[in-house]
Amino acid sequence: MKRKMKYPAFMGRECVLPMNALLGKEIGYYMAQLWGGRFAAATDEEAYEFNASISFDKRLVREDIEGSLAHAEMLSRRGIISKEDGEQIGKGLKEILSDVESGKLSVSPEYEDVHSFVEATLTDRIGDAGKRLHTGRSRNDQVALDMKLYAKRMAGQTDEALRDILSVLLHIMEENLDTYMPGFTHLQKAQPVTLAHHMGAYFEMFLRDRGRIGDLMRRMDTCPLGSGALAGTTYPLDRAFTAEKLGFSGGPTRNSMDSVSDRDYLIEFLSAMSLIMMHLSRFSEEIIIWNSNEYRFIEIDDRFSTGSSIMPQKKNPDIAELVRGKTGRVYGALMSLLTVMKGIPLAYDKDMQEDKEVFFDAVDTVNSSLRLFTGMLSTLRFRKDIMEKSARNGFSNATDAADYLVGKGVPFRDAHGAVGRLVLRCIAENKALDDLTMEEWKAESQAFDEDIYEAISLKTCVERRLTEGAPGREPMEKCIDYYKSYLADA
Repeated sequence: MKRKMKYPAFMGRECVLPMNALLGKEIGYYMAQLWGGRFAAATDEEAYEFNASISFDKRLVREDIEGSLAHAEMLSRRGIISKEDGEQIGKGLKEILSDVESGKLSVSPEYEDVHSFVEATLTDRIGDAGKRLHTGRSRNDQVALDMKLYAKRMAGQTDEALRDILSVLLHIMEENLDTYMPGFTHLQKAQPVTLAHHMGAYFEMFLRDRGRIGDLMRRMDTCPLGSGALAGTTYPLDRAFTAEKLGFSGGPTRNSMDSVSDRDYLIEFLSAMSLIMMHLSRFSEEIIIWNSNEYRFIEIDDRFSTGSSIMPQKKNPDIAELVRGKTGRVYGALMSLLTVMKGIPLAYDKDMQEDKEVFFDAVDTVNSSLRLFTGMLSTLRFRKDIMEKSARNGFSNATDAADYLVGKGVPFRDAHGAVGRLVLRCIAENKALDDLTMEEWKAESQAFDEDIYEAISLKTCVERRLTEGAPGREPMEKCIDYYKSYLADA
């Protein structure tokens, strides 16, 4: 017999009748819904499908079974169910998880949600003992637990992916302390830096991202299991035991109403992921620009590029472009859940079912984006000669020429004007400041002397910048040492 029986209903649609409520008659197998006893009328089929979450919450099967194992063990230890029932439940749940993970058992869409699937499958296999699993528990605290366990697991994966990209960035920094390139403001060449310094800026971004993931992992490390529907339960549960068993170092949550209606940790996670994607998108934008024929700073490995169906010469930075494009999906997930939660009264409301699809999609997007971007970054070939030439020909040493005059006693504003006029002359004659003759320098200011050429060399421009956080070798080596210690301890 099928688990859902359909009957004619209004407006030409079929209805689904809860399995234990067919005309008030007892059914010889477990119902697909967990709430059928109260109902004698059929559920409209479209309403049933609209309400069901099995199509997406089936990915929580591992977390649902882990929570159920801890709950059943606690019930047995407290004498709320018999030791024999507890052992049967535990054995049955472990077998279900093993069968699902091996592919022997699939999460069937005939069930309303993953909780119904697990409990119904358990009862099919071990009989009445399976019906005792839900003692002292509601789907409200059950789903709150499942989502927290899943979010903790995904946060761990995101943290590891961030650590991987930081490791790649550190390697690039160590290899490119003397790789000169232009630094930009307004997408115009500004001052010379090194590739190590440029990559260090992204290291700092992803370092902050990792810190945010760590912060939210600490804040969400409390266990909602045992909160019931909203007001706890009369059963003598040991919430501290289940919290410890499930790896929640913060123990059980302190307010049962907040426990079942809290989605702050998902919003915070989505916010942190939005920032990760923003940083990846900024980085992607630079990869795309640097890959262009006009810049040619880099060459992307063939494994992370695609071609054109019509233009045989093309090698497109599709991974970077997709990461940049997918950022909007994660932003959308954050705004979606914020909007869902903004008008919900205490405690649980069905609106909260909308947390799952957007969160699942966002965490999949972020973690895959991090992995692919890291792979692309680790295989980039940097065109060091072109980077250096670009810095030299872009007047990125103009500020140093002005500082040279200041060192000779010329007021900065006068020095700024003199070098500006020299830059204008170079633009007109299509040459760099380094190409000016001594006569041309002195025609603008007698303070210039032969040592101006050394003063505005890229090496001097970079190496003289020794303040903390600057691109000079000394501060960069200190920075790299700090990053190495951080990754060694993390």
